[in-house]
Amino acid sequence: MAARCPPTCATRHEGDAGHFRHLTRAGARRTPPRMNAPSFDITRRQALAGLGATTALTLAGCASIPREEGLVQAKQIGADTLLEVVAYNLLEHEPERATGLGVDTARYAYLRSRLEDQSPEGQQAFAATLKQDLERVRAVPREGLDSDTVTNLDVVQSAYELALDGFALPYGDTPVGNWRTAPYVVIQNVGEYLALPRFMQSSHNVSDGDDADAYIERMEQMPAVFAGELERIRMARGMGVVPPSFLLDKAIGQMRQTLQSASKGELFADDLRAKLNSKGMPESHANRALNLETTVIAEALERQLAELIAERAVASDAPGISARPRGEEFYDWALRSSTTTRLSPDEVHRQGLDELEALHARMDPILRDIGYTSGSVGERMQKLSRDPRYKFAEGDAGREEIMAFIWDRIEWIKDQMPRAFNTLVDPNLEVKRIPPAEEVGAPGAYGGAGSKDGSIPGRFWINLRSTDLHRKYDLADLTYHETIPGHVWEGEYSNRLPLIRSILAFNPFSEGWALYGEQLADELGAYDEFKVGRLGYLQSLAFRACRMVVDTGLHAKGWSRDQAVRFFVERNGSKRDEVESEVDRYCSWPGQATGYKLGHSRIVDQRERARAALGSRFDVKGFNDAVILGGNVPMDVLEKNVGRYLAGA
Repeated sequence: MAARCPPTCATRHEGDAGHFRHLTRAGARRTPPRMNAPSFDITRRQALAGLGATTALTLAGCASIPREEGLVQAKQIGADTLLEVVAYNLLEHEPERATGLGVDTARYAYLRSRLEDQSPEGQQAFAATLKQDLERVRAVPREGLDSDTVTNLDVVQSAYELALDGFALPYGDTPVGNWRTAPYVVIQNVGEYLALPRFMQSSHNVSDGDDADAYIERMEQMPAVFAGELERIRMARGMGVVPPSFLLDKAIGQMRQTLQSASKGELFADDLRAKLNSKGMPESHANRALNLETTVIAEALERQLAELIAERAVASDAPGISARPRGEEFYDWALRSSTTTRLSPDEVHRQGLDELEALHARMDPILRDIGYTSGSVGERMQKLSRDPRYKFAEGDAGREEIMAFIWDRIEWIKDQMPRAFNTLVDPNLEVKRIPPAEEVGAPGAYGGAGSKDGSIPGRFWINLRSTDLHRKYDLADLTYHETIPGHVWEGEYSNRLPLIRSILAFNPFSEGWALYGEQLADELGAYDEFKVGRLGYLQSLAFRACRMVVDTGLHAKGWSRDQAVRFFVERNGSKRDEVESEVDRYCSWPGQATGYKLGHSRIVDQRERARAALGSRFDVKGFNDAVILGGNVPMDVLEKNVGRYLAGA
């Protein structure tokens, strides 16, 4: 079959000098063609092989293109098509991601009615797909491909190699291009008993009867999903892998609350009923959902609760994964996954201590300037946290005050973005309270990008179980971290990359960029007239340095939970109520907390590299564009991307 000539129009439109470029949902970077796109024709067999495009494609329809150029174009399209197929192969195993990205449409609409198979067999099938696609990606020659495509292939190869090392471990929940390293499949902040209600309520939209059918089909699969998890945690207990007692206490309480809600139809049926009513649709699907939720779904949750109670009877209070069978091996992988480096626990621990000391040296003069002169930095920050001037009101009045404060800071930082970037986005953004059923086991906040098509907004989830979790001097910084220029902002750029790049994310880039976003806010003047706010920002960075120390302390140095909590409180002046949940999170996600400050430091190091190389020609907006347009990458790929920016500059 004759191939069609490739289109000549550019997908990124640049204005005249001095004007900003804006990314649009239509695409700001070259996007790989869908398999039915009007470019070179390629069979599904060739696409799945990821090879053969350079030899099987003909150029009869493009006689004006030189043969060598045509071969390069064909090779490029073959690589792009392979990346597209690899993305959908992954989404076959994680269909909830397809919904979250807004790509469960057209030929992939069937994914909207599926859930991930959580059984051991399902996870083995997932690993088999990763292995198959990794071999295909490795086999693609990089010569002649453009730099974006080489980066895309390198990112997939890195993510899949790391994930397969995780799947080879005998227990745990392995992230694929994600940030969670979870040895315990069901615990206080891990498990479908938490994830599915949040996902169905926030991401499964119901616009028509097909969507309602898909909602019910997903509910019908939930008992099997919970049963798959149950089999895996029972297998882990058989190996001697039991979570710490204090985590189980939280998980059991939350599971009971989830069960209580399920018995009333509050998790899914009420949500579906509200969505049907909003569209003027009949409630018959909601009635079916109520029956499913109060019977087979609730019964499956009861079986999980019984297993958690059985685990609690044999649990110890040892917090670290090293106290479990093959724990050192698990932590070695978790640290690699969380940092995308080969740093040892000792090296991460030492870096955290060094960075903490440097940050406290910056905080000390500000504290002295506002009258806090005696005691360590941590002790003085404790005193500052008790100052009523910086507290929010208690109860619902304080919650409303917090929400208003957040939106004020979002509007301010949005106006500053043309000063920090040449390429701009306008995120669709919501600020939402973490569901009360999750708050006790959740961090102070988290956030992330919306769907690839813009139908699901980026969200900043704020923990409001107590308004005492937050202070007026640290909430602005938290807002910049989770929204703009942090997670939601960065996600808007990743959503414009090829699909596989929108799926895959790396902890040190995701969290390092969000901390770098905090730094940009400071550099843009966020605290010029509120120096106490700068203390909150610096304490935020110091908090992440503490994480490097505490995570490695818990999992590699035999620290107790109380020792970890006291380190935060005494060394950094953190609020005990906040850090107890933080420490518990590190116990259930070994390694994850180490990536934040490490990633931030690597980005800052690359900026200094660019400044030194370019001298007076250095432009921070150009550097920021180079980093964020390169997408979410491992640390070694970040260095390559900056190198290409320097070569072009």
